Amino acid sequence: MKNHSSQNPGYSPSMMKLKAYNISFCLLLIAQFAQAQYRLSGQITDYTTHKPVSQAEIYNKSTKKISAVNQDGKFILDNLPEGEYHLVVFSYQYQTLDTTISLYASKDIQFGLRQLSQELSEVVIQQQREEVFSISRLRPVEGTSIYAGKKTEVVLLDQTVGNLAANNARQIYSQVVGLNIYESGDAGLQLSIGGRGLDPNRSSNFNTRQNGYDISADVLGYPESYYTPPAEALSEIQVIRGAASLQYGTQFGGLVNFVMKQAPTNKKLSWTSRQSVGSYGLLTSFNSLGGNLGRFSYYTYFHYKQGEGFRPNSAYDSKNLYVHLDYNINEGSKLSLETTYLNYLAQQAGGLTDAQFAIDPDYSNRSRNWFAVDWKLWALKFKHKFSSSTDFSFNLFGLDAARKAVGFRGDATKLNINPVSAIDEVDDRGNFINPRDLMVDEFNNWGAEARLLTRYELLNKSAVFLIGSKYYQANNSAMQGPGTNKTDADFSFATDRFPNYANQSGFTYPNRNLAIFGEHILFVSDRFSITPGIRWEHIRTETEGTYQQVNYDNAGNPISNQKLDDNRSLNRSFVLLGLGASYEPFQNLEAYANISQNYRSVTFSNIRTVNPSFVVDPDISDEKGFTADLGLRGKLKSQISYDFSAFGLLYDDKIGIVINDRAERVRKNIGQAFIYGVEVFADWNMAETFYMNTKRYQLRYFINTAFTDSEYLKSEENNVAGKKVEFIPSINLKTGVRAGYKNLLANLQLTHLSKQYTDVENSEIPEAGDIRGGIIGEIPAYTVLDVSASYALNRWKLEAGINNVLNERYFTRRATGYPGPGIIPSEPRSFYTTLQFKLDVD
Repeated sequence: MKNHSSQNPGYSPSMMKLKAYNISFCLLLIAQFAQAQYRLSGQITDYTTHKPVSQAEIYNKSTKKISAVNQDGKFILDNLPEGEYHLVVFSYQYQTLDTTISLYASKDIQFGLRQLSQELSEVVIQQQREEVFSISRLRPVEGTSIYAGKKTEVVLLDQTVGNLAANNARQIYSQVVGLNIYESGDAGLQLSIGGRGLDPNRSSNFNTRQNGYDISADVLGYPESYYTPPAEALSEIQVIRGAASLQYGTQFGGLVNFVMKQAPTNKKLSWTSRQSVGSYGLLTSFNSLGGNLGRFSYYTYFHYKQGEGFRPNSAYDSKNLYVHLDYNINEGSKLSLETTYLNYLAQQAGGLTDAQFAIDPDYSNRSRNWFAVDWKLWALKFKHKFSSSTDFSFNLFGLDAARKAVGFRGDATKLNINPVSAIDEVDDRGNFINPRDLMVDEFNNWGAEARLLTRYELLNKSAVFLIGSKYYQANNSAMQGPGTNKTDADFSFATDRFPNYANQSGFTYPNRNLAIFGEHILFVSDRFSITPGIRWEHIRTETEGTYQQVNYDNAGNPISNQKLDDNRSLNRSFVLLGLGASYEPFQNLEAYANISQNYRSVTFSNIRTVNPSFVVDPDISDEKGFTADLGLRGKLKSQISYDFSAFGLLYDDKIGIVINDRAERVRKNIGQAFIYGVEVFADWNMAETFYMNTKRYQLRYFINTAFTDSEYLKSEENNVAGKKVEFIPSINLKTGVRAGYKNLLANLQLTHLSKQYTDVENSEIPEAGDIRGGIIGEIPAYTVLDVSASYALNRWKLEAGINNVLNERYFTRRATGYPGPGIIPSEPRSFYTTLQFKLDVD
């Protein structure tokens, strides 16, 4: 054997190792070069004017990531390996650009978007919107929010052919599965939606927001929404089911977020005027202004609505003002200021017994019941991009509001008298004898919410991390006592005149809430991701005040009158956990699943509001449980979009109403309930299927149905276990056809709900003379048909329609208090027509 070291003095083992290292290093460089990461950057501009489009988004279908541009229309897509990328570029007021880019080195590119001109037909504009990403759900990541693995639905208002002037929820939410809607005939002044066994009253089982911030009276203490934005001012409505509890709060229903229209990016001024008239004296006027001036943009509207109502004593008058101002500080930072004002006064015709409804659904026996709302909202929002992968948002918001209700709801001194049919007595001169029950509530609260979202690589896979926190503080008050015995909208107390009035109380409700939350999208593979989440809550709920306890003899004479204190403080902290998953085996097909814990705080109306129709258990406590979804959604070519899912909802300590041994209706924790069902949505583009000219014709059919069942699993109350949960129709169906030719669009919609119960004992319709008539019992099945159409010509647009074409006489609600108590009839056949004019200044 030769000794190399002796043959070659310059050779050594260490040099051999160095050469091996150099070779390995070169191979690594070659491998790195072969897998080089490139950057695609550029600018999005107006195709005609070449001005930057500042409110555009780029969706990379190949990586399923979405990126926003800055105020100069510029964008950066980082860390892209070589290959072909399918990009969709979208901005409102522009046609969508769908293109493929081959990337073999970093490059800079410019996209020119064509405006949606007045010459384009309505059919083309409708189809243009439908091709953008997915109209039926939110993307996995939007802004500083995560929606991966969640059941989400989006209502695009510019695609709705329906009665927007009257906020007709039956038409607006027609493609949101399983919603149960209260209809009160008030032209949409208040939105009352529920679902999956949740009480629809004023949408109080949803977290309701506007542009991402809270708008209800008190998110925890009194989550009722007396303010609903007019549909004519909205661009979309986002609905996220119970899994939204981790990011947005603890409501079992989830989140409803009203997204307002924004200023056009390519116009200095855009003016839209919509004037509507309809049946029963309906008159609405909506006027908006918006525009963009360099770094500054604005959008504002004023909305006026009045009507007589289809029943006597049901007139209303509403005024709503909104202002939104935007300022782009620099490429990555934007500051926004919003303010909203709503004021309305409505006369309430009261509720009916079953016998009264059967004889005449338009009847009213209440002529001096009134309801007034004064709502002021403000929000200051800051958004900042630390980089192309990290976003930050901060919302500071507040509410200064009041609601007042005055009316005769029965005489508490007269026992065994149905408050629905009780006679509002007058004296010999025709003056009313009884004072009216008056409630004056004031809501003052503010909050701050911060979110940080970042995208990064974990084990060579994409990942998205969100962390946020929210502080919320409320100091509300509620006064209840005797009002005047007049008939007008007088909201002053008359305690001196009626010292022995039964329903008297005065309380303040200082509430505090601190929450910290986080969610994380982890990609196990390119097609499968999981999204764990957590939310920590600390809630402090207090009541401070007094109430009057008046006892009467059988003749209705007061025998005792004492003022009692009721001060309580409840502190609790808890953690909510959740997990979502998404699997996309093919393009346009996704299987999703999630399970999240939920929690609902006792509201102060549960604790201390005196009502002649029911009493409240002093030991009432919070509700707890979880929601779960399992579904399949996607598209078949460009012809059918669908979302098929099953859900389950477990409700512990569910609050309901039972009858005690003194024949009083008592609101209390009933027991444990389980609600489950199947929800189906499908939209079929028939024009595409039958090879019609889709630039001239539109023909679509949709079906939206929920099959739901439920059961009280256990309860300490008699006659409850084994019964069905209230507010659940077993069949909830909405289906319809939308057709169009050029600028003419028409929509036909059928709504059917099977019967549902309104109390935990599943009471049937009471017999005539029952003192509970109107308040308890089933809501019978009903079917409603709506027809709407629109025609556009240049800057003008005409809309018209008939709601409840078949003149179905039905009701959706048995109210326990205002606006009843009793059956609240739904509106019979009615018509509407709207004339719109739009003017743009470049």
